[in-house]
Amino acid sequence: MTREQYILATPQNNLPRTENAQLYPVGIYGWRKRCLYFFVLLLLVTMIVNLAMTIWILKVMNFTVDGMGNLRVTKKGIRLEGISEFLLPLYVKEIHSRKDSPLVLQSDRNVTVNARNHRGQLTGQLTVGTEGAVFGHSVETPHIRAEPSQDLRLESPTRSLIMEAPRGVQVSAAAGDFKATCRKELHLQSTEGEIFLNADTIRLGNLPTGSFSSSLPSSSSSRQTVYELCVCPNGKLYLSPAGLSSTCQARSNICLWS
Repeated sequence: MTREQYILATPQNNLPRTENAQLYPVGIYGWRKRCLYFFVLLLLVTMIVNLAMTIWILKVMNFTVDGMGNLRVTKKGIRLEGISEFLLPLYVKEIHSRKDSPLVLQSDRNVTVNARNHRGQLTGQLTVGTEGAVFGHSVETPHIRAEPSQDLRLESPTRSLIMEAPRGVQVSAAAGDFKATCRKELHLQSTEGEIFLNADTIRLGNLPTGSFSSSLPSSSSSRQTVYELCVCPNGKLYLSPAGLSSTCQARSNICLWS
């Protein structure tokens, strides 16, 4: 059957016929296809590089199910083994070292430990520098000692230094001297007991030499070698030339001028 016979044999309809209909291909072709393949390849390379970097970081940082590196997470808290460095503030409740090793905190400058209350106010401070340990507030400790062959020095440059204990304070220097110096006054006070000085030699240096009255000159001469230790009513000590009887008098020039 020819084309003319087929057209005459088919029923006619009202739909318009399209002459010379064009067929368009479906899909991505040309430069769009090449760009798509390029982006897919780039994405695949990026995923491979990220996976490799993740595996490398896990290996270098020594990640395990218990922690990473020197850090171990246990039921009692966090455990650090070896040398660790903190670049930001560290907030912990307690810090303990192993039983067979000390706890070492090292810094290029000072090491400062602060204690704060629930309001964030500073209640205590410990600073370790080149001159020693500096305490911002009171310190409670059962024992203070220096390193072997080193001097122990307790100093308050601008305030008072007070040592208190309900059952006594003991200061001993087994292999050296004990010195207590101050700029103004040194008080030794015992409210219920006594002050006991037990030594082979007790020296009181730079004591003034008194006389019987403020108007009379001192009766001591250049040859005087024996003196009597006298105490004024206010507690001040002075020397008086020793005689056959006591030469200490309350009306001494030292007691009147003090």
